[in-house]
Amino acid sequence: MALGMATLPVFHQLLTLSNPKSATILRQRLPTSNSQRAFHVSILCCSSTSQSPEANVESAESSVNLGLQLFSKGRVKEALVQFEAALDMNPNPMEAQAALYNKACCHAYRGEGKKAADCLRVALREYDLKFGTILNDPDLASFRALPEFKELQEEARMGGEDIGYGFRRDLKLISEVQAPFRGVRRFFYVALSAAAGISLLFNLPRLFRAIQGGNEAPDVWETVGNLAVNVGGIVVFVALFLWDNKKEEEQLAQISRNETLSRLPLRLSTNRVVELVQLRDTVRPVILAGKKETVSSAIQKAERFRTELLRRGVLLVPVIWREGRETRMEKKGFGAPAPAGSAALPSIGEDFEKRAQSITAKSKLKAEIRFRADVISPAEWESWIRDQQKSEGVTPGEDVYIILRLDGRVRRSGRGMPDWQKIIEELPPMDALLSKLER
Repeated sequence: MALGMATLPVFHQLLTLSNPKSATILRQRLPTSNSQRAFHVSILCCSSTSQSPEANVESAESSVNLGLQLFSKGRVKEALVQFEAALDMNPNPMEAQAALYNKACCHAYRGEGKKAADCLRVALREYDLKFGTILNDPDLASFRALPEFKELQEEARMGGEDIGYGFRRDLKLISEVQAPFRGVRRFFYVALSAAAGISLLFNLPRLFRAIQGGNEAPDVWETVGNLAVNVGGIVVFVALFLWDNKKEEEQLAQISRNETLSRLPLRLSTNRVVELVQLRDTVRPVILAGKKETVSSAIQKAERFRTELLRRGVLLVPVIWREGRETRMEKKGFGAPAPAGSAALPSIGEDFEKRAQSITAKSKLKAEIRFRADVISPAEWESWIRDQQKSEGVTPGEDVYIILRLDGRVRRSGRGMPDWQKIIEELPPMDALLSKLER
């Protein structure tokens, strides 16, 4: 299950770079206050505009704008009408992408997972929507907890005419970073298989001559031995090639799951809401998933080792089975400002001032982190954990714990609840050299 050290940061950059959030036709009509995040500037995003809903609708662009305004006022049904109207007005690709995406957000808000997935599927296939947008948008949090999202994500991971190849292409780039010699190995597998095949073709006539006999006939057993080596080589190299392909698919699936994990929300003890990716390099989250009494007992036992666990950056994240089905998903709606500090940290290439602000924000965030954080959108968390259990051959729904590294990767997991004394012995203190190398 271990992934390359650069996996998630690189993947985050790829998603950021591929996300169409600049130079859009709606930029001049959207608010630019600090409360509105960067993704609310895009024609794709769920944001409100300053123009009144009573404005004349004469184009696909204005229909999308009006739909956004209507949704920001809670008039979801009317907003859907406007997005559908925009699609009937012969929109250009950007307008069609915006109408389909925001229509999907409306369906997600109404709990209509299949309709939301259909809209997103068309936008991905025909209008170059980036799957990272779907992963990152808080307005689609309720959709990401539904089975329809899992189907869509699996389709995007596999690629194909029905969904496009953009997401799979990004995943394969990350996979190449993790396993840089996979391409070299495959080249040698193919080359050696081809060489063995050519040798086999030359040895078949020799075998016929050896069987027929004669003064100049080759030795039968020597020829049979050569043929056996050639056939064995082909079988071995083809098997290795197929095994490498299987490992790559497993790796792509793990990268996709880790990206989903990094976007799951938490509420800190100060009531601040953050995504898990924002805690990277700061804590080692330990996810405790199970029945309420089992998880509560594990947390009580952890209190005995609180000081030592805090020295090692442990942050307890309890997830109670079936709690996600009893808790109503929080639907933010279009235009709702993101929680303070919930924006992702600037990536490589942004200016120095933003980097400085990022460091300051991270220092404040570190001061707010205590010993435990509560999950937001429990259904999303439970869905991710069940997917992780399936990938490891564990029956979904069993009590499990999952320990994450400082860089956000899964360190290890196990059935039941953890032995805190062993975890203290296993994890180095935050100021140790091994912890610095783990970042």
